[in-house]
Amino acid sequence: MGELVTGHLQELRRGTVVLGCLVQLRIPDYGYALLESLNALGITVDANTLYPLLRRLERQGLLTSEWNTDEPRPRKFYRTSADGERLATVLTEDWRRIDDALRQLTAAATRGDGT
Repeated sequence: MGELVTGHLQELRRGTVVLGCLVQLRIPDYGYALLESLNALGITVDANTLYPLLRRLERQGLLTSEWNTDEPRPRKFYRTSADGERLATVLTEDWRRIDDALRQLTAAATRGDGT
């Protein structure tokens, strides 16, 4: 059952990582700091998932990036683009709709009335 649960949890979290990135990157940040902040908030993601995701979101025009070379170690900073902001709004609205529906379903199951 462990692998089954792990697979379903991973699938459930996949979309939350995209939304988390789009929302968190309204303020520019670099990959490792984003990884740390998402994990601290409970949006579990590892580096092998996050970095390809950031590149994909950038290719899709949902993020922009620029290099900061002011520090000894150059870092690529990402920021949510206007298209990314629009998508974050749509995803957030849908997330809230799904959350409301699931709350109703679990409340009904707890009451045992199916409504």
